[in-house]
Amino acid sequence: MQMTKKTVSKELPPKKTVPPIGLVRGMRDLLPDDQPLWHLMRRKAQELVEAYGFERIDTPIIEETALFVRGVGKQTDIVEKELFSFDTVGGEHVSLRPEGTASVMRAYIHHGMFNQPQPVKLWYLGPMFRHDRPQHGRYRQHQQFGCEVLGDADAVIDAQLILIAHLFYKELGIDATVQVNSIGMPESRANYKNALVSFFRSRRNRLSEEDKRRLAKNPLRVLDSKDPAVEEMKAEAPQIVDWLDEESKGHFMRVLEYLDELNVPYQLNPYLVRGLDYYAKTVFEFYANSSDQTLAQASLGGGGRYDGLSDLLGGRPTPAVGFSVGLDRVLNCLKAAKIEVPERTTDIFVAQLGEQGRKKAFAVFEEFRKAGIAASETFGKGAIKAQMEIANRKKVKYAIIIGQKEVIDGTAIIRDMDAGTQEIVDVRKVVQEVKKKLEKTKV
Repeated sequence: MQMTKKTVSKELPPKKTVPPIGLVRGMRDLLPDDQPLWHLMRRKAQELVEAYGFERIDTPIIEETALFVRGVGKQTDIVEKELFSFDTVGGEHVSLRPEGTASVMRAYIHHGMFNQPQPVKLWYLGPMFRHDRPQHGRYRQHQQFGCEVLGDADAVIDAQLILIAHLFYKELGIDATVQVNSIGMPESRANYKNALVSFFRSRRNRLSEEDKRRLAKNPLRVLDSKDPAVEEMKAEAPQIVDWLDEESKGHFMRVLEYLDELNVPYQLNPYLVRGLDYYAKTVFEFYANSSDQTLAQASLGGGGRYDGLSDLLGGRPTPAVGFSVGLDRVLNCLKAAKIEVPERTTDIFVAQLGEQGRKKAFAVFEEFRKAGIAASETFGKGAIKAQMEIANRKKVKYAIIIGQKEVIDGTAIIRDMDAGTQEIVDVRKVVQEVKKKLEKTKV
């Protein structure tokens, strides 16, 4: 008897799925949909600073941690809680830069820029990093645009920087107001700190644990508190303007006079101190005039004078002042105001049919590019109908069509998309012919 093998079917084990990798908390992608607004901000920043004689500087994203401990301040929130710090394989203790000013001053000292004609006017634009609690408009990697003027103590420089920041917001279509104050020199500020500590200690039972810690370590930071109890107490607290030395008073009055002359709207805020140790004399912050409280309560940017920072970093005494703008928050304002950026348009669309037509169209497209004529294409599509539909959506003036027959004849078709007419030209002269047509339409 012949035995037959029984076929046994086996089920394949389920295919293992690989989980997708997400974003690191607090980070984000700057997606193509937002790039027109990012480009607008970058372009406006560059146009403004170049008009005022600033030169670009790009400092490393990674610096020695000591730079920020000494420059920004050991007891500031940035250094205590927000630094991305780590040790390298070689044993170096480094941090991702949380702001730009300390790095710019380090570069100024390191490269001997004090030997150049003063002042040195520098600007930067790029990512900064803070290990802060992510929230609306605040990311652990965020983009900043900033300006620094090193080597000039005159009040007109403070006013000019406030003006540049004001113009940046204004020309983007954002209604913003600058709040200004003077925190004086270190000596007068020390006396004010003593008065402030005495005031809040007598009301210590009304302070949160966080504000009690600030009062002990960095008393001026209590004025930054958003606690309603502190807001209420501030109305009776000592104001730093009453403790300013004569030099700081005179300097601040000149800043305000320049702002008045320039018609820059500002508000005096006697409780504005800024959170970094290197500030002295003038300090300022910009806020959006918006019905959206989330936007109105978040600083869009700010800055001030930091004449003592060079000394802290081992350099020679150097007066300096600067500002930085949080571009992520500016982006939110642009979106809220529904600021529209004109789409990049092209006048020419290069279409093709067949493999030989595609090769030739590929080369013709490069000729348009070299001639400075913006063109568009969809070389991955083969159907001429689909390509012409895209050309219509792009609202181009002319479509250049090259198929198998045109390759053999050495020609190209120029189709007027508005009139619906077309003509055949020598492919070697197609760029020249299109250029003539475009020039006529501009007349």
